[in-house]
Amino acid sequence: MNRIHPTAIIEDGANIASSVTIGAFSYIASGVTIGEGTIVGTHTLIEGKTTIGKYNHIFSHATIGSIPQDLKYNGEEVELVIGDYNRIREHTLLNPGTAGGGSITKIGNRNLLMGYVHLGHDVIMGNNCILANGATLAGHVEIGNFVVIGGLTPVHQFVHIGDYAMIAGASALAQDIPPYCLAEGNRAVLRGLNLTGLRRNISKDEIDPLKSAYRELFEQGKPLKDVAQRLFEQSETLAVKHMCQFILNSKRGIPFERKQS
Repeated sequence: MNRIHPTAIIEDGANIASSVTIGAFSYIASGVTIGEGTIVGTHTLIEGKTTIGKYNHIFSHATIGSIPQDLKYNGEEVELVIGDYNRIREHTLLNPGTAGGGSITKIGNRNLLMGYVHLGHDVIMGNNCILANGATLAGHVEIGNFVVIGGLTPVHQFVHIGDYAMIAGASALAQDIPPYCLAEGNRAVLRGLNLTGLRRNISKDEIDPLKSAYRELFEQGKPLKDVAQRLFEQSETLAVKHMCQFILNSKRGIPFERKQS
């Protein structure tokens, strides 16, 4: 039996699993699907063509699926898809996609979006990411798995952030951050590898080659993509190949500063 507060409004056509909990004064529109075990807090708005998986916890005053904040949006059908076991905290704003970006915003599994986080249109997010309070992703941003973004950090549109990367709080990111790296500053630049995150998830046998690759890529003054291509071809370490492939595919460039000799 649905555990829906009597003051909540559920439009006809909404597909709500029987084990979903919906708090007081929340509004669920007709195009919404919510999977089993998900909890929706009080005063929450969920609308549009929004699909939410199982066992998510959405806290009070979140706004999920409202139309994109994009002046080019003209009423076309667009979508927001949220996976399983995510925690979406108070006053978050999650927008669907636009026709210019594939018409979908997609969030994976087991992510933590803290208070006042905004995910703009056409954002693609992997799994196990943490976005601290007030982090904001502009349209078309893509982030991988196990990414951490500090509080009050804005991310420019079309930026890509690789797996296991970390962006420090109060930074402003305008270019791509390769996997496994740490960036900080306004404007944010690379400061090294995200060793804390790596040690939690990756073996020392992969971390040591990453350290060597990082030095060659960002500290030796040689053309970045030339070094990335050579390391991609020569390295036998998958993590190094992953980082180099990201750099070779980057369209916005990588923000780093050569060390002064």
